[in-house]
Amino acid sequence: MKLLRCIRFDDSDTRVFPRAAAPGEWAVPGTFVFADADPEALGRQDRQAFANGFLGLGSFGRSTLVTVATITPEEYEATVTALAEHLVDHYGAPDQASAEAAAREEVDYAAALCEHPINTLLSLSRFIEGEAIREQFRVVPPPGEKLHTKIWEITPDG
Repeated sequence: MKLLRCIRFDDSDTRVFPRAAAPGEWAVPGTFVFADADPEALGRQDRQAFANGFLGLGSFGRSTLVTVATITPEEYEATVTALAEHLVDHYGAPDQASAEAAAREEVDYAAALCEHPINTLLSLSRFIEGEAIREQFRVVPPPGEKLHTKIWEITPDG
């Protein structure tokens, strides 16, 4: 099985989001958080979370990038349970069974995004289109073998 895992290359997530997800947390897109929100009325950090943030399932903070990773069935179920508890505690899910069904749907959706090789990086762009929130996921290509341009060459005297 595969699922999204938060990754961080620098500390920018700690500055741009209200709460940054920790590297290594399992993640889902988490668009449900913004279902009733008016993005124009959000503060700067919340607007950034709306526009680009995956939801980490440990801290329930945001991550700009995620990577495709292997997850065990036990970890998968624990992730569903953690999200379900969060839905009850913070989003008013009517009962644990409803929360678990919604959480499983969200985690299954995230798993469906993992049709890429392990360690593939993904980014998210979220925007309003008409009355709906739309998501676009992009594969972030790894840097090429040449990270720098050669600006000189040493040649033997001769």
